[in-house]
Amino acid sequence: MTYSKKYTNADFYKDGKFQQDVAMEAMKDMFAFYDVPFTDLMAKEMWVTDFGLGDFENVGMGGIFWVNDVEHGYFAHAIYLLPGQMIPEHAHVKTEYPAKHESWMVNKGWAYNFSEVGEETPDAPAIPATHGAVKSKNFVVQKVGEVLPLKKIETFHFLMAGPEGAIVDEWATYHDNGGLRFTNTKAAL
Repeated sequence: MTYSKKYTNADFYKDGKFQQDVAMEAMKDMFAFYDVPFTDLMAKEMWVTDFGLGDFENVGMGGIFWVNDVEHGYFAHAIYLLPGQMIPEHAHVKTEYPAKHESWMVNKGWAYNFSEVGEETPDAPAIPATHGAVKSKNFVVQKVGEVLPLKKIETFHFLMAGPEGAIVDEWATYHDNGGLRFTNTKAAL
């Protein structure tokens, strides 16, 4: 038995407004399927976003920053992607802090891990029209337990869940929102 999509944008938007409570319920439904406990800390600190693009079904995510320590320069994050959902393509550039370097490990489901580094991979999944064009044409299918690093600092990349959704751990250097750059300039946190 596999997890599958249960919610659509008809659930996530009311009168054009993003319904974060419904998005959280969708995430909790996926957690229940994958037997991931929804802890008190998650209830307090977890967030969901559609990045202002109005298409949470296809472009959005849930997450929690377990650690984002500027003094010691490290970061730990859980990424929650519903079936077929993608994080907008982005890069992390140097600011007063070094450009973020990161690695990901899939815990549940699987994901396409896209990068602008490398030759174009054939048979890519469709990118949602609400996102627009991407620079990242190289991808691998990342399965449970596989750890992949960012191929090159300051390059564009993104994750897209497979049809079963994906729960992903990320470890990185300090995450400075000021260094985050989206390909789609309408995208915002």
